[in-house]
Amino acid sequence: MADNMNQVDNLMRLAISDKVFPGAVLLVSKEDSIVFFEAYGYANNLSGDTMAKDTVFDLASLTKPLATTLAIMMLIQQSKLGLEQKLGSVLPEFKNTDKEQIKIKHLLCHSSGFPDYRPYYRKLCKLSQAVRKDVLKELLIKEPLLHPTGERTLYSDLGFMILGLVVERVSGKRLDHFVAEEIYRPLGIETGFGRGLFFIDIDSKPGIGRFAATEYCLWRNFLVNGVVHDENAYVVGGVGGHAGLFGNAGDMNILLSALLFGFHSSSSTSLFKKDLLYMFFKPQEGSDKAFGFDTPSLFDSSSGNYFSKTSIGHLGFTGTSFWIDLERKVIVILLTNRVHPTRDNIKIKDFRPKIHNAVMLSLLKL
Repeated sequence: MADNMNQVDNLMRLAISDKVFPGAVLLVSKEDSIVFFEAYGYANNLSGDTMAKDTVFDLASLTKPLATTLAIMMLIQQSKLGLEQKLGSVLPEFKNTDKEQIKIKHLLCHSSGFPDYRPYYRKLCKLSQAVRKDVLKELLIKEPLLHPTGERTLYSDLGFMILGLVVERVSGKRLDHFVAEEIYRPLGIETGFGRGLFFIDIDSKPGIGRFAATEYCLWRNFLVNGVVHDENAYVVGGVGGHAGLFGNAGDMNILLSALLFGFHSSSSTSLFKKDLLYMFFKPQEGSDKAFGFDTPSLFDSSSGNYFSKTSIGHLGFTGTSFWIDLERKVIVILLTNRVHPTRDNIKIKDFRPKIHNAVMLSLLKL
């Protein structure tokens, strides 16, 4: 560990003792070199399993940028989809509804008018597994919009549920299969259970992996470990456009590094074309959202005070996050199990800007 990362290490250890989270993995890279990579605390408080660098986390809403958004980007690059394309033209089920004019770009930057969240799982869990996905689509079609499309920004799980359906309709493949084949494997990232970046199909036979436990779920009546925490994703089989992705810090870094250096490179070997990355990473006017990614908010950003304006990132409900400073070529991945054993622990909200400030102050001294 570099001497100037001592403050970062101290803050992580203090967070464990202050019960900000039971355990965590922090990875920092700068200009394609990992400068800090440590694991802290416990992956599972009940079993006593300690956290390791290769511990697999339920990435929660990091699914939105790292799976669904990248899938949309790939379909655009393949000329199979467009940002201006309207929902009714992609999913005919939405024709003759108040949602048919919603554009792909509105869903990506959370300006579609959809609500943020709905507990659909309460209805869906009473139905057979075979019909749940179709009924979910019907619920999304019928869901009243909260405001006119394009009028305001409201972070929405529902919008990304629909984007997951868009990917599957246009590609002809299930979301997890498409991103594995088109994005992760070409980068050399494994996609099997317990390794790399992957979704867990809860109907399949469980595999073996080292997982960070999440919440004791009162609805399911078990400690969630190795299956998706998000109830709406769980009830439809574990694969959702808004949640369901699992992964470890090392493999996340491979993916994020590919995006970062694709952004700076004009190489034909990049997974995505440079102009496409520019388009997706650019903040939308009057918003702190890019297409599928967050950008640092003006006040109280989880990225702290030192990430440049040309930064992108995202948070996950289970305690996961990443931030990429596109200008300084810095990546910070913080994976925690802050919802273990309960989501009522919200101390991470104050901790995130502190650790990002400490990291950036250390790096600026390099």
